Amino acid sequence: MKLSEFKARLGAQPEAQLIIALPGGGAVPRHFHVTEVGHVAKKFIDCGGTFRASESCVLQTWTGSDRDDGHRLTAGKLGSILGLAHSILPADDLPVEIEFEDGVVSQFPVEEIAGGPLELRVRLGFKHTDCLAKELCGVGDGKNNSVADPGCCGKEAGAKGCC
Repeated sequence: MKLSEFKARLGAQPEAQLIIALPGGGAVPRHFHVTEVGHVAKKFIDCGGTFRASESCVLQTWTGSDRDDGHRLTAGKLGSILGLAHSILPADDLPVEIEFEDGVVSQFPVEEIAGGPLELRVRLGFKHTDCLAKELCGVGDGKNNSVADPGCCGKEAGAKGCC
């Protein structure tokens, strides 16, 4: 979900409490805080030697102690926090990701926001790794992002020009 749509959904229901639904079926504890709003820019070279770049707006969540269980973040409050970050967010077309720690720190793309005046459910999806030079590496069928071929980085890699 793009930042512009995310902010619009929050603004439409400012009194709604937020529920962040994790892709595995659980949820971020309801007493979470948003402790950072970040503009993350990543520049990299893929295994085929192509320069690439990506950007996103990352919202870091933090869950305090159980004594803090009465804390509830409303859509309007999160909208205000995003307003404070306008000077570091270069555009409203950035994808929004939620960072959450549950044993390890993970980032999840926001897939959708649904609900009504009392609650908004922020549904998160999974991020996946991928080979961005499949044709050059000779791996996969171009349709399944999880297909790997040991030939990509094996003894034939030099001939194929990847890795």
